Amino acid sequence: MKYEMKSRAFMFMLVVIASLSFSSCDGGSTGGSTPPPSNANEWTWMNGANVANQPGTYGTLGTADSSNIPAARGQSVSWIDASGNFWLFSGDGTGGFLNDLWKYSAGEWTWMGGSNVPNQPGTSGTLGTPASGNVPGARYAAVGWTDTSGNFWLFAGTGFDSTGTGGILNDLWKYNAGQWTWMGGSNKAGQSGTYGTQGTAASSNIPGARVSAVTWTDASGNLWLFGGGGLDSTEAGGLLNDLWKYNASAGQWTWMCGSNVVNHQGIYGTQGTASPSNVPGAREQAVGWTDASGNFWLFGGIGFDSAGNNDFLNDLWKYNAGQWMWMGGSNMGGQSGTYGTRGRAASANVPGARVNAVSSIDASGNFWLFGGVGTGGALNDLWKYSAGEWTWVSGANMVDRPGTYGTQGTAASGNVPGARQMPVNWTDASGNFWLFGGNGFDSAGTQGYLNDLWKYEP
Repeated sequence: MKYEMKSRAFMFMLVVIASLSFSSCDGGSTGGSTPPPSNANEWTWMNGANVANQPGTYGTLGTADSSNIPAARGQSVSWIDASGNFWLFSGDGTGGFLNDLWKYSAGEWTWMGGSNVPNQPGTSGTLGTPASGNVPGARYAAVGWTDTSGNFWLFAGTGFDSTGTGGILNDLWKYNAGQWTWMGGSNKAGQSGTYGTQGTAASSNIPGARVSAVTWTDASGNLWLFGGGGLDSTEAGGLLNDLWKYNASAGQWTWMCGSNVVNHQGIYGTQGTASPSNVPGAREQAVGWTDASGNFWLFGGIGFDSAGNNDFLNDLWKYNAGQWMWMGGSNMGGQSGTYGTRGRAASANVPGARVNAVSSIDASGNFWLFGGVGTGGALNDLWKYSAGEWTWVSGANMVDRPGTYGTQGTAASGNVPGARQMPVNWTDASGNFWLFGGNGFDSAGTQGYLNDLWKYEP
């Protein structure tokens, strides 16, 4: 039986493929990897409730307190500032869409901005001008970046625009020194993309409104955006595989490759071989990461495989030197995982197809993947990808498992977060992986929105 999604996540499950076109890409660099560590450590339940659907305790705006805790939610945005503090913005909770801003530091949460009431419209102010009264509207499934100066950038999602109208968004925001600045895009919902000429930056270019895209920041501080579900250049709705670069200094977007119309199937080519004609199929709810050499990696999501089928995916891609390379997994959707032996890497191992997982990079440069939802249900498996091989590290190879919380603040080999989709995560300066919330299963096996905070030490 298919897993019943409990969020209001914006899903495009289209079955007819449009007649599409795409061109080659630009930009990138060479790759590398680091041998895996010799041991796998343990999960620690750090904060929050071990039961689902908890309200938030906001306390006083700007004041940290040990009793403060964000409300249970999924599909939020997270980042780490230059001081190592964790930040959390927005999401979809039991009461609606959120635009509250939180900071987690020294073991305590601080409500930093936005409203403690759901479904709030945005206050855009003047384009390019920061103001204390500015705030993005409540939303979920937005994306974000941190630039080389430590500023946080927010883009798109589904939520409420400046008039209080609900829909999918393409507004671009910057958060710096405690103030939001509306930097680009529209403050009205439902905007199509303006692609311009592929490979050419222009002030009029802007990606269309979308949800559940994938982002990364390159070594030069450019912000990159891939795919998601939303609106293309023709105002058609569906899944996207367009790749964009944003130069924050110039304030300009460049459409780099992929299609400017929706629902493009994947062109995989030969596994392990880069080609200008290769391109991942249109998709949303994938995960991505950047390796030590600056290459971008993409895994999974829901979208179009090589045959044009719309399904859960487990394909692995690398973007380097302006070309995509299919690195592993299947070019067909709906694949089950091959777990092998827990703790042992093998070339045959591969995570099953999934959406709404989270990913992290440890201090040694290894890639980690946790949870999500596949064709059978919600997952809490933890995987490591290193030296071209996957290792199933912890969690179950079965779906819909409850969490084993143990004692708060105490690591234990039996501890494991419950199966879930749509959490957020951080990686601290020591390479520890932190996990917050999502929609999944609590300690009693009850499904709902979560606000538990976990730490995993690789």
